[in-house]
Amino acid sequence: MMNPSTSTGRKHPVIHESVFIARGARIFGEVSIAEGASVWFNAVMRADEGAIEIGEDCNIQDNVVIHSDMGTPAIIGRNVTIGHGAVIRACRINEDVMIGMNSTIMSNAEIGAHSIVGANTFVPYNKTFPPNVMIMGTPAKVIRDLTDKERAFNRMAIETYKDLARQYQAGEITGISGL
Repeated sequence: MMNPSTSTGRKHPVIHESVFIARGARIFGEVSIAEGASVWFNAVMRADEGAIEIGEDCNIQDNVVIHSDMGTPAIIGRNVTIGHGAVIRACRINEDVMIGMNSTIMSNAEIGAHSIVGANTFVPYNKTFPPNVMIMGTPAKVIRDLTDKERAFNRMAIETYKDLARQYQAGEITGISGL
């Protein structure tokens, strides 16, 4: 992943030129965002206490908050969908994961690859989950292994958001922002 630090000690984002960033998104500090990713309306990434890494082809949807915590980074693998309103704090989300809307994932938690975290799920501090599972609840627990059909949901979301980003970048979708 890219290194957003400079020899001056300043922390600033490093964002691949292909990344779509929607109006109102806020990205500050030691954030790196890889090729093909998208950051949607009013999402906030604040990497002032540690790094945030966003992998290739991720979509960070509207009103998501991602924050590092006391030197612990937030690391998001490639092909991750983070649904509207989720809060991600200094954790590791491995590749090909779908995080449901309004979920909260706390510091030092880890979500295994190819998993789904259901909407409104609360993942407590230091909790680790294996790959290929459905995670739900407050507090979160493994419900069961994912089916092949469920594993395909995230791929569909990734492709949908890549196409939406392309449409916005091309001016095919426009709108009005309040003052």
